[in-house]
Amino acid sequence: MTGADSVIAELLAGRWRDPETGTAVSVPIRQIAIAPSLAGGEAELVKPLDLGRRLALVSDPITQERLGARVERALAGIAIVERVALPDRPHADDATVERVRQATAGADALIAVGSGTINDLCKYAAFLDGKPYAVFGTAPSMNGYCSANAAITVGGLKKSLPARVPAGVFLDLGILAAAPPRMIRSGLGDSLCRPTAQFDWLLSHLLLGTPYRLAPFALLAADEGALLEEAGALVAGDAAAMARLARTLVLSGLGMVICDGSYPASQGEHLVSHYVEMMEGGRLPESFHGEQIGVTTLSLARLQQRLIEGPPPLLRATAIAPGDLKRHFGAGRGEACRKEWAGKALDAPRAELLTARLAQDWGRLRTRLAAVMRPVALLERALEATGAPRRASELGWPGALYRTALIRARQTRNRYTALDLAGDAGLLEGFAIEEAG
Repeated sequence: MTGADSVIAELLAGRWRDPETGTAVSVPIRQIAIAPSLAGGEAELVKPLDLGRRLALVSDPITQERLGARVERALAGIAIVERVALPDRPHADDATVERVRQATAGADALIAVGSGTINDLCKYAAFLDGKPYAVFGTAPSMNGYCSANAAITVGGLKKSLPARVPAGVFLDLGILAAAPPRMIRSGLGDSLCRPTAQFDWLLSHLLLGTPYRLAPFALLAADEGALLEEAGALVAGDAAAMARLARTLVLSGLGMVICDGSYPASQGEHLVSHYVEMMEGGRLPESFHGEQIGVTTLSLARLQQRLIEGPPPLLRATAIAPGDLKRHFGAGRGEACRKEWAGKALDAPRAELLTARLAQDWGRLRTRLAAVMRPVALLERALEATGAPRRASELGWPGALYRTALIRARQTRNRYTALDLAGDAGLLEGFAIEEAG
């Protein structure tokens, strides 16, 4: 059993120790299986979960062909299985959630067979209806298998909503390795942001005193180095590399669970991606979330590197021009953004206080921040080795849009990140112009 496998086993048993407090940490997930093959063992994995007699298996045509039919046959021996057939390329939106809820109304539990979209639909529908669910993953494309939230578009606006934590998560490495290369690259991209997310969360803690935990990052330590250094093996069908990615995605989700939020896995790099999706998503070439995060992570990593290599930032009061946010984002979204941004905006006295603190403690602060970083070149090589996008232009994002996203993304959520530090220091616009080309 590898170090990361042991961590997962200890978490499930409630015996893993928080590195800061020494207290035992447990998670609400009952079973996680990551194995070279799960064929023939599906019923034995699900049976101990006591999900009930009637199970609704939710899949789309692709995931049904790749794994769903196999799971359906296996579970028929222990339960009444009713298949819920979603259309090809379903959307994780409120209308599809209602469709899933109606189709699973008579079921005791849901079995998701898929990856990001199907998992989110099932975990949110299960949450709304108070039912358990389990998931058989079909692609290593994202870190949401174990998380307690779902990305659902409601009224045209993507939201992160509270959702049901799965009773069981089952990942067949043979199935994952056979996923389309873009989905494998997406999973790597979603994993790449550990350094930038940790930097931003720690930055907020050091400057503003917001809560911070080391535990979610300690979960990932065993696999991260090899995952980045040998990223090319992922698309070459290497079983060990795929196991590292699968464990990383699972443990990243569990880190969010134990922190009761997405803080350890979603900071400035996600704000930029979410801004683009919110403002222009329907008019841009299709790209996977993890592909976007790979690109935005590189941008945030370069910004963070520039900040710690420079002198102590000189902060000024955050400028919020009256009516600007409503004009830019629209009335409803603009008001929501105003409330979010106002929660972290600096007035003149606070900007002066933080500037003085940065001047006094800059050496110590940047030493702590540098300790959680990975070299930008290493992150870029990892993406390059898999053929993943590395620049916004490779996603089909216009330079003007990406420049605006880097400047405006910080206005969308009350999380203080490197985008805010650079913005409050008057450094963000120049960086955004360079980064967007």
